[in-house]
Amino acid sequence: MRMVDLIQKKKNGGVLIQEEIDFIVRGYTNGDIPDYQMSALLMAIYFNGMNKRETAELTLAYVNSGDTVDLSEVTGIKVDKHSTGGVGDKVSLIVLPLVACVGVPVAKMSGRGLGHTGGTIDKLESIEGFNIELSREQFIFNVNHYRMAIVGQSANLTPADKKIYALRDVTATVDSIPLIASSVMSKKIASGAECIVLDVKVGSGAFVKSIDEARDLANTMVEIGKSLNRETIAVITDMSQPLGHEIGNANEVKEAIEVLKGQGALDITIVSLTIASYMAVLGGVFSDFDTAYEELKAIIKSGKAIDKLKQLVEIQGGNSQIIDNPDQLPQAKNHIEIKALSNGYVNSIEAESIGISAMLLGAGRKTKEDKIDYSAGITLFKKVGDKVNIGNTLCVLHTNRDNIKEVEIMAFNAFTIRDVEPKQITYIYDVIR
Repeated sequence: MRMVDLIQKKKNGGVLIQEEIDFIVRGYTNGDIPDYQMSALLMAIYFNGMNKRETAELTLAYVNSGDTVDLSEVTGIKVDKHSTGGVGDKVSLIVLPLVACVGVPVAKMSGRGLGHTGGTIDKLESIEGFNIELSREQFIFNVNHYRMAIVGQSANLTPADKKIYALRDVTATVDSIPLIASSVMSKKIASGAECIVLDVKVGSGAFVKSIDEARDLANTMVEIGKSLNRETIAVITDMSQPLGHEIGNANEVKEAIEVLKGQGALDITIVSLTIASYMAVLGGVFSDFDTAYEELKAIIKSGKAIDKLKQLVEIQGGNSQIIDNPDQLPQAKNHIEIKALSNGYVNSIEAESIGISAMLLGAGRKTKEDKIDYSAGITLFKKVGDKVNIGNTLCVLHTNRDNIKEVEIMAFNAFTIRDVEPKQITYIYDVIR
């Protein structure tokens, strides 16, 4: 078997068989196949796609390239969730304790942020003492006894995907539906999940910009789950503007606390309750979505959800007093208000521009080696549909950096203000089962 023949086959629109996919993934991971040949194959896949079987077999090849997490010692149906990434997306911080409240075990492995999208692990590390490197024994114990645990991804989890993703990033082949789908699903399957809820973001702050693309991606991932005996639900959610009011690590922890206290913004509350409800249904606690949704709303109102978040922080070594006193989270020294220069209504907020602005303030990374400033971020005072007058604060930039005039301009330009009131944003577009 020669790599050049497989490149030719896919270039001509052919279908790769399992042995060929295994040969490619194994050879590239081991260093036997050079970058230039793998790049050629990725571009051929970008233009000619992969069918359902190919995509599922690529997913399994990624899974088999490294370690897998054995959760057989955990009692109950193990349910995981994954977001395709966005700006202000703190949903995992909310759904993990919320779902644990109804007894669904969530053994979660999460990643760090890169570029304009944030990472759950970075957000949790803004809490003093929070440990994201639990031993396997402690991880299993926490899930069995408290129904929740969250750690950083293992270095040897799906190493083929990590290596191929890095190549996709520099060869303009990231935005390929089968390559995205296999990358996402391989990590969830390798992490030991039995059931998966996918939060597929769509809009200016997401990787996929159109509803049609989002549906295509969602359907592909659900099909992969089905073919590999993992019950999977994909929820397509809005990312045309940042989710909630806070962007940045400590900021988003603060907003997650507000949601679990029943004081959160409407968009982040609805999205979080929707994802959590489907997780609870897949976990076998409720027979239908509506019952789960109402029960989880009641749990938030009762105070049990915020108590569960406090417990999560405690069992992973963090300072749980922060949950009662969020002002103890890291605070930036500079707070710059961005004000409106015209009257009207906010018609749009370019989410990606806000995410990049937050990154440039120190909240994110340009490269994997960059250090995070947990206190940096942006607070949105106005969202789409809000009325504004000249001089009203649109958002506040939080940073320890000086000379950020370019960031101020970028954040200001992210807001579009017009005389006409816009249509109300749809938070949940579709659910694919």
